[in-house]
Amino acid sequence: MTVAKKQIVDMLDMLPPKEQEFAYEIMKKLILAWDPDFTKLTPKEAEELELAREQFRNGEYFSHDEIDWDSLDEMDLE
Repeated sequence: MTVAKKQIVDMLDMLPPKEQEFAYEIMKKLILAWDPDFTKLTPKEAEELELAREQFRNGEYFSHDEIDWDSLDEMDLE
């Protein structure tokens, strides 16, 4: 986490819950103004997407039938 991100989180943690919700709504408006369709990726998201694409190309994925959709939290995906 960058210093700026940590400072933002620390400042939000100082606010009472109601003001945290207000700050969240303001940040959401800023993000929507920057990217109305949420189409831009953060550097971390871009890295994760590229990793997922590489894993898919290498056949490293689970088929629909291999997934227990009723017990996702209990699945070992390693």
